[in-house]
Amino acid sequence: MKNLLRLIALTVCLCFAFQTEAVAQDYKSAAGLRLGYPWAASYKTFLSESNAVEVYVGFRGFTFYNTISINGAYLVHKDIPSVDGLKWYFGGGAGVQFWSYSGVSEGSTLFTASGYLGLEYTFADTPISITADWVPTFVFGDSFGGIGSTGFGGRSGGIGVRYILNSGAARK
Repeated sequence: MKNLLRLIALTVCLCFAFQTEAVAQDYKSAAGLRLGYPWAASYKTFLSESNAVEVYVGFRGFTFYNTISINGAYLVHKDIPSVDGLKWYFGGGAGVQFWSYSGVSEGSTLFTASGYLGLEYTFADTPISITADWVPTFVFGDSFGGIGSTGFGGRSGGIGVRYILNSGAARK
């Protein structure tokens, strides 16, 4: 796990180091990975120049329990004028988590309401977008033995790496 995170950090640093032009390409949609909580496959599409929808499906495996989550968010992007290709974003979303436990026939279902605050950088000459965000989350629903408990959590978020599916396409 630590080696994977080091490899991702090194790749991102090398991309920044060898970046020669500071003009971001616009894009309509991108797909990739969110690394953090949860680890997830992600798809993001812009509805307008600044408004986007992101959906992601995640999985977390632990020793005695696993969770699968499905999340969606509406995000508003704002330029950071001093750095081409860099935007900050905010938004809100909802999700559902399905928990299963070792040795127990029943699981639990939790629902989430989340806020989003993050940064996105789109490379000028490479169809790659990277993100870092914080996702404070309210969790509610049935819990099992304190695992998957309800309440507020401020530890969610992470980094994302996406491949731009329509490189060079202007947003509508």
